[in-house]
Amino acid sequence: MAEEIKEELEDDAQRGKFMTFRTGKEYFGINISYVNEIIMMQPITAIPEAEDYIKGLINLRGKIIPVIDVRTRFKMEPQEYTDRTCIIVINVKTTVIGLIVEQIAEVDTISEDDIVPPPSLGHKEHEHNKYVYGLARTGDSVKLLIDPEKLIKDEDLEVIEDIQEEEK
Repeated sequence: MAEEIKEELEDDAQRGKFMTFRTGKEYFGINISYVNEIIMMQPITAIPEAEDYIKGLINLRGKIIPVIDVRTRFKMEPQEYTDRTCIIVINVKTTVIGLIVEQIAEVDTISEDDIVPPPSLGHKEHEHNKYVYGLARTGDSVKLLIDPEKLIKDEDLEVIEDIQEEEK
């Protein structure tokens, strides 16, 4: 009973909170309920024949985690990693995945009233729109809210889960 109340309070505390980060010139947000932690860049082991946006695997405290370069996933020009580049470790569809982002911005509270659906532009250069479920107005900027479950294809998840099983 006490555990259920604690979970409800945690859900309330996380409602409307988004981890925001910059990739390219745009700011994105991911619901904080997906976020496990943020870590500095780690050595990455490449996976042969994986999609280009799956950069490889990292070893995080003995757990093998696949990492995705968000910039590559959104079909933006690749860029060198810097000391500001970091990995947002998230939990998606029961799989832990790292998202490589250029820079963490902040944890932002965004009310549902400030979220509008993205326009359907149909332009190829707006590849990231298929991962965006809403636009959030915060102060004088707009943040693109991404659906982490659309960032990775189901078939990629199966490959990743197989690799993680082999590691056990």
